[in-house]
Amino acid sequence: MSAAWMTRAASLVMVSAGLWACSPSDNPAGQTIAEGQSSASEAPSAWSPRVTRLLSEMSVEAKIGQLHQAAGGRSRNLNSRLTPEELDRVREGGVGSYLHVAGAEPLEALQRVAVEESEHGIPLLFAMDVVHGYRTIFPVPIAMAASWDEAGWEEAARISAEEAAASGLHWTFAPMIDISRDPRWGRIVEGGGSDPYLGSRMAVAQVNGYQGADLAAGDTILATAKHFGAYGAPTGGRDYGTADISERSLHEIYLPPFHAATQAGVGSMMTAFNDIASVPSTANGHLIEGVLRDEWGFDGFIVSDWNAIAELMNHGVAETRTDAAALALEAGVDMDMTSAVYVQDLAAAIEADPALLAALDRSVGRLLAWKEALGLFDTPYIYHDTDREAAELLAPDHRVAARRLAERSIVLLKNDNNTLPLAREAGSIAVIGQLAEDASTQLGSWRAQGRPDDVVSLLDGIRHEAGDAMAVSYAAGAAPRSDDMSGLPDAIAAAEAADRVVLVIGEDYDLSGEARSRSDIALPPSQQALAEAIFATGKPVTVVLVSGRPLAIPRVAEEADALLVSWMLGVEAGPALGRILFGDVSPAGRLPVNFPRATGAVPFTYSENPGGRPAHPDLERDTNRYMDQPITPLFPFGHGLAYSQFEYGEMEVRETQTGYRLSVTVRNSGDREADEVVQLYMRDPVARVARPRIELRGFERVTLAPGESVEVAFHLTPAQTAIFQAPGRWQVEAGRIEVMIGASSADIRARGEIQIVEAQTGSAPATALETRVEVIR
Repeated sequence: MSAAWMTRAASLVMVSAGLWACSPSDNPAGQTIAEGQSSASEAPSAWSPRVTRLLSEMSVEAKIGQLHQAAGGRSRNLNSRLTPEELDRVREGGVGSYLHVAGAEPLEALQRVAVEESEHGIPLLFAMDVVHGYRTIFPVPIAMAASWDEAGWEEAARISAEEAAASGLHWTFAPMIDISRDPRWGRIVEGGGSDPYLGSRMAVAQVNGYQGADLAAGDTILATAKHFGAYGAPTGGRDYGTADISERSLHEIYLPPFHAATQAGVGSMMTAFNDIASVPSTANGHLIEGVLRDEWGFDGFIVSDWNAIAELMNHGVAETRTDAAALALEAGVDMDMTSAVYVQDLAAAIEADPALLAALDRSVGRLLAWKEALGLFDTPYIYHDTDREAAELLAPDHRVAARRLAERSIVLLKNDNNTLPLAREAGSIAVIGQLAEDASTQLGSWRAQGRPDDVVSLLDGIRHEAGDAMAVSYAAGAAPRSDDMSGLPDAIAAAEAADRVVLVIGEDYDLSGEARSRSDIALPPSQQALAEAIFATGKPVTVVLVSGRPLAIPRVAEEADALLVSWMLGVEAGPALGRILFGDVSPAGRLPVNFPRATGAVPFTYSENPGGRPAHPDLERDTNRYMDQPITPLFPFGHGLAYSQFEYGEMEVRETQTGYRLSVTVRNSGDREADEVVQLYMRDPVARVARPRIELRGFERVTLAPGESVEVAFHLTPAQTAIFQAPGRWQVEAGRIEVMIGASSADIRARGEIQIVEAQTGSAPATALETRVEVIR
């Protein structure tokens, strides 16, 4: 082991153990595995007799093999690397898991080699990024977040698990629960938006959906909460970059969804590519062993991201692959995804430092224990029923669920003069925009086994829902990533010949996702030019915005008569949009993140601290604002309209045995059935540290008939007002808390306050705690 590496490793451990200066009393569990610390729940005595026996029988080489995850193919060419030589590696015990593999029949053959032809008969784990569907593709995650529908989130994950398990898979690299407040970051499409409470609820629902009540049932799969931690906060929104954030931001904003997932029993987590405070997540023993395992009690296993262990050398904390292997193992990373650093270089690290053997046994024990929990030792072939595979994939009831969630994910941002819903009557509609017929974009990123041929396009959905009375014409105009504007004259002519226009513009699927950060989140130039030309015709225009992120669209927002954000909606995109446009369903999606007015305004979130000079619209005052645009976002967090109106009564505040009951009556004062998303916010106006100007603490989506009223009651506990003090310590301060209920973060309808009489100390992030909601009809 090189002297240079030993110096760097010592420095890294010191930084990790004291990440953002904490005194020993603040962080009693701050030791890492390298210092001889392990979680009590993971002591060898807690493992089953089978796992204990295998650990006693296996050689060091066999143990290291269990930590190696190999690529069995490529994301678009699955199983392509399963050569005879690769099967020999399985026989020799050199592989513990494969990703980029699928199919009940081929994976059964591969599993038989591991179970029946290797020395210890240890089954393989088969994995894939099943992020928002396997064959039945649901809306992209940011779209699902816009539904504010916990039951829908769980159902989508449950169906995804059923299809994936039927195709031989045991494990998904989902849900991605990174909080992101910078829409320049391309992977904002994969998560739940900008708010830790909303993100925590989505994390729990998805974990429950994937893993179900019994991991060994054969129709459930192991979930992975990713990316631990703060991957969604890269400098400048540039993917893979450093997260230069405070310890308070880390614990109050970025980590709560991971705590919530831990409490929901998630079986695995994936480390992030980024560093935090100069410590790469894949070598951060303080976060993995200290916070995640010792403080939170996480008992799953940790997998690196693709090639991330080898990339510790690029970070500059490891000089060689052997050094990188030692750092990652000591930090608590149990499985190496694809870099082969463990399988090729860990033995040398152990030979140089035999103390690593204890960490090796812990990691192997964790992996074997979860293979056992999946039932792989007892029923290794339960995932390989080809008849079940054929019946599950794209089943009719799965498509119904996909359409329902797509409908609930569409957000109506603007509807001047009741432009929507469209009436089914004699007349004509021009559908303009290449994205209207682009089936592939509706699958979004991480589409697993989804196929464009499975998708009902937006154009086909509009044509079907328009019926025989209406003439629907179409012109492509221009594609998002093209400079070819030769289709513009045909688009203008189609618009001029129609009574009204549905203009479908935005990003295609390859403009958002991993490694798809954008320095400018305005519309692509071709889309902006197309929009301006269509607006110039003077026809009524409904804009449908297809996107994987919030976009800066001030001109479009101003000119459009109606504006819908459809995101990327999955296989049932067309029927969902058609039913919304023609009023079969009232839209009720709500934004999970601000829409900015300009790229230069990001990151910008509703829950920032107000500062000493809070933003004021008067430019004569020197306040916290840009001088060249309003102080508000283009559209705020929680915003969304319906085809009806809702009235809110006064808030009733009542103390209970566990906290406070905050209730309000909501009435549908319109003439059609619609959903309202009732949102609870709070503010701590005076505390020992500056607090956000407003924070989400609860929500409920309710369906109301015309004239119907319901009482919505939120049960808030003092622990949900807690402020981060140090890892594992959350302080509830005595004093006044302002509480607000409304239709968005900028549309508060009822206000009240609660008084916390006694200070107390907690151990959980405030935003990771669920607010119980009652709906009384």
